[in-house]
Amino acid sequence: MAFIAAVKPLVDAMGGELVPPDEAGPDDVVLAWEGADVVAVRLPQLADSLDHILAALERKRGKPLAELDRKAKQEVVRILEARGAFSVRHGVETVAGALGVSRFTVYNYLNREKEA
Repeated sequence: MAFIAAVKPLVDAMGGELVPPDEAGPDDVVLAWEGADVVAVRLPQLADSLDHILAALERKRGKPLAELDRKAKQEVVRILEARGAFSVRHGVETVAGALGVSRFTVYNYLNREKEA
């Protein structure tokens, strides 16, 4: 169905999963089209979503985030902050590990943004 094809890239980008509406759980979001339930979206847990975002950023840049230069790492931190990555429990630690830097460095990048 065209509706499912249209929403699939968005669901994929969020790290979600499409499921039949009759298999929807209480936390799933059922999408309707022209009055009929068409598909349900199973959203990822926040921690899983952060891992998905980090993997997508690596794919977009074509190499591991730890191999980026300092300016590119700062840009990644800005993107992640805008997406709420640091509201996730252990978000700073997860990002620091992916970037190959210390938590202190991630906090410095965040503080540098707020001062700019």
